[in-house]
Amino acid sequence: MILIMWFNSSHGQKSLAVVPAVDLKKYAGTWYEIARKPFSFESKLKCITATYILRDDGKITVVNKGRLISDPAKIKTAKGVATIPDRNVPAKLKVQFFWPFKGNYWIMDLDKDYNYVLIGEPSFKYLWILARENKLDKDTLDRLFKKATESGYDITDIIMTEHDCGQYANQ
Repeated sequence: MILIMWFNSSHGQKSLAVVPAVDLKKYAGTWYEIARKPFSFESKLKCITATYILRDDGKITVVNKGRLISDPAKIKTAKGVATIPDRNVPAKLKVQFFWPFKGNYWIMDLDKDYNYVLIGEPSFKYLWILARENKLDKDTLDRLFKKATESGYDITDIIMTEHDCGQYANQ
């Protein structure tokens, strides 16, 4: 989801393309994780969300939450800060969950109505699909997987996020 890779590494494939524009006011709010490449922070979680809160200083507070698969009553949370290093490329963010490490958060595809997003980073190691609802239709999901593959990602290890937290779903 968002605790991106801390160190960049070069990748022998094409460079990662991002969307030309992002309206952060529309982007703000809560997103549900639909799918991801393996990521240790989330390995024992389900019902994962990412919430983005715009700050007066131009930064974005990032709050990632998920429920433990073994005990959905328990929540694991990570809080960080996102910045846009180059205002001319607003789809290339940096996220920091603990000092001094920052990870890349690049918006590769974004629905015109801000209903879903494909997020990657230049090492091609991490990838997320997020949506405003806790599910995404098959055609959209297939199109996003295709875009990821065409961009250079190996998606054979993709993980579909469970959203079966019942009574805990909106807590």
